[in-house]
Amino acid sequence: MKEGIHPEYRDVVFQDTSTGIQFLIGSTIKTQKTCEYEGRTMPLVTVDISSASHPFFTGKQKFIDAAGRVEKFQRKYNWGKKEEEAAPEQAKS
Repeated sequence: MKEGIHPEYRDVVFQDTSTGIQFLIGSTIKTQKTCEYEGRTMPLVTVDISSASHPFFTGKQKFIDAAGRVEKFQRKYNWGKKEEEAAPEQAKS
């Protein structure tokens, strides 16, 4: 390998902000933050989602009310109605 052209590869602590769990992973990412990890001072990178908090890995999925969104869309554009039901409304307009 050529000297001086590759980024420094080192152990970095990644911390999930939603659960507080920390992972020690080798990385070339640059950061100014540090933390104590198993008695050593290590570079720290905070992440919003990791395998500790992602619904795919935890099995806890948040339910979003999609039915309300669909009904709102259908009302706005008169979708999902039969032609007979839509005809009187169009006559009023």
